[in-house]
Amino acid sequence: MRCIVVGYGVQGKKRLAVAASEAAGVVDPFWAGAQWKDVREVPVDLYDAAVVCTPDEPKMEILKHLVSYGKHALTEKPLHAGSDSELAALEQDARDSGALLVTAYNHRFEPHYVGMRDLIASGELGKIYRCRMFYGNGTARLVRESAWRDQGAGVLPDLGSHLLDTLNFWFGDLADDFRVISASCFENRAADHVVIGSEASNPKLELEMTLVSWRNHFTCDISAEKGSAHIESLCKWGPSKFTRRTRILPSGRPPEETITLVQDDPTWALEYSAFKALVAAGTRTDLSKDRWLLRTLGQLSNEVIKVSTRR
Repeated sequence: MRCIVVGYGVQGKKRLAVAASEAAGVVDPFWAGAQWKDVREVPVDLYDAAVVCTPDEPKMEILKHLVSYGKHALTEKPLHAGSDSELAALEQDARDSGALLVTAYNHRFEPHYVGMRDLIASGELGKIYRCRMFYGNGTARLVRESAWRDQGAGVLPDLGSHLLDTLNFWFGDLADDFRVISASCFENRAADHVVIGSEASNPKLELEMTLVSWRNHFTCDISAEKGSAHIESLCKWGPSKFTRRTRILPSGRPPEETITLVQDDPTWALEYSAFKALVAAGTRTDLSKDRWLLRTLGQLSNEVIKVSTRR
């Protein structure tokens, strides 16, 4: 499968390294080494698919162009659109042209994320009561100095889209009652620390995301009827740990099993391989999760902008 990389920022560089010899070239209006400045300049017989790594605003026009020629696309999250109906129309056009559109959420390929999904699906934890996740990095200054990132709802669409997608990956459909618990602008113009939650979902959910955690870190804690499960850190920040604790009745210190991984981040290559496999299998475009995320992030973003407080 021949592909082009559209956008040569941080993610574009990673995607080009993975595509390697399959890449026909790079589209970027600012990078001097790019073969093309606009996706419409690329001869359509040079490629089968595109990896779209641009800021949010141009994504829809790029995807509409690709779909019109039946080109597949793996697009960096979140899939930004002006409305649900616009995404629905894009989904139908993709199906009509045979193009496969997939939104890239590389954390789904994190080994311990897969392990957590499998444990939840097994039912061995019994009824799951609560899931809490924290995702933090120290990019506040980089975001503030960016030409386009320090605006709107800030950290919410950036890191929150990952966390909400992870919940879908693990638990399937979720309730629509997510609310903002807190939103702060500690260093940036837009919110750089946000906490959201859902009490109607099963399990109950709490998600915290921040740009002012100076050591990049991720944690997840799931409490359940027959024990608990925990993730600490990601492979890219390693070591990454997965711990399962088995409840002792009526009470007592639970036995626990821990798997620790020290390895390079495998998610980019795994996601690209999975995308190619979906294309080869003739998979049809399904943007239902993207449409749910668009609605949920839209409602939460409006609330974050309204309640953000400067410190």
